Amino acid sequence: MAAADAGRAVAGLQELRRLTGDDGGAQRVAWTDTWITAREWLRRELDGIEGVTVETDEAGNTWASAPGGRERFVIVGGHLDSVPDGGWLDGALNVLAGLEVLRALAHEERPVGLKLVDWADEEGARFGRSLMGSSASAGTLDPDAVRGLTDRDGWALPDALAAHGVTLERMGDSGSRLEGALAYLELHIEQGPVLEQLDLPLGAVLGTFGVQRHMVRFTGAHAHAGATPMDLRRDAFLAAARSALAWRDDAARRDDVRATAGVVKVSPGIVTAFNGSCEVSLDQRALDAHVLGEMLATAKADSERIAAEEGCEVAWDQVWEIEPIPFDAELIELADESIQAVSGTTHRLPSGPLHDAAEMARVMPTVMLFVKSLGGVSHTKEEDTPIADLELSVRALEELTRRTLSWAGERAVS
Repeated sequence: MAAADAGRAVAGLQELRRLTGDDGGAQRVAWTDTWITAREWLRRELDGIEGVTVETDEAGNTWASAPGGRERFVIVGGHLDSVPDGGWLDGALNVLAGLEVLRALAHEERPVGLKLVDWADEEGARFGRSLMGSSASAGTLDPDAVRGLTDRDGWALPDALAAHGVTLERMGDSGSRLEGALAYLELHIEQGPVLEQLDLPLGAVLGTFGVQRHMVRFTGAHAHAGATPMDLRRDAFLAAARSALAWRDDAARRDDVRATAGVVKVSPGIVTAFNGSCEVSLDQRALDAHVLGEMLATAKADSERIAAEEGCEVAWDQVWEIEPIPFDAELIELADESIQAVSGTTHRLPSGPLHDAAEMARVMPTVMLFVKSLGGVSHTKEEDTPIADLELSVRALEELTRRTLSWAGERAVS
């Protein structure tokens, strides 16, 4: 039984960095020539594995398939595309670790097949629509909702897709590649500080956070900073600031949730007046839908109380939402067992960022592995993970894949 070559996976990551990066970082933005350079490199590697067939589907996703004893299969996935000036690991680690797992298992006897997928445009960096290829396959991509998207240079999304042989109207046909899939596995850098703080290399991911995102407008009345006594002011900024603190404090009282006020806009925004209008964003995240609903209700109640105390009014406008997406309980157990087998200890944690795994979890049992991110840094050239931990993550993915293939084989005959 051959083992996956973890050192070769790291060497491949370094080669991709040389081929598709510059002094600013990774430049593998989807639907660009540099992204194609990365995919051509991957295709050459896949073509060298005897018995593996490679194809590109209607959404631009690349599939490499090794047949098994039955027609059903397990998928290992990731994405080669990056944000501009991105890191060397985000996405690419998933694919190159999967490449080595596929290379190791391709010629072994397996109860079901094994497939590696490189999803097209996970990041959404060029046109602003993330998870493009995986959502098309999962059936959640609405072509009409993205048809009018353009990049910063004015290129329309349909034209950019067409330049790469993809037709927007046919992207949903890629879902046929999921027929017969029994499980989806994905390895990713954590992109956060939790594992490093715990001094652990690896963790099993419970699911992806649900998100509630709103813009909250506080309206008072602006007036001269010198002429208006403190007790007669209707300062919208203070109402917003006090509310943001209340939102933070509510999140801090709960277990493993997030609340972030990332945008603040004030008017008139001059040094000689207090502000009569303030708009602030609120991004709330939780793995439990009930908890997320409680957080939103509490945030609204706090903002209304504080606005009244400051002599202001408040109005909420929803920007975006997505429900929490938990991963499969049995696969989480297998992930825990796999991590313990290679490193001796494990930890379970949610994912704050979204991943292609979130789309796959809608249609099949899914789980992710996280590997430590130094400083919790990602989407920048400073993104990094110790080489020893990267190699450990490849071994953990191999162990999880082997266990999942056995798990899937039992279900294929039931």
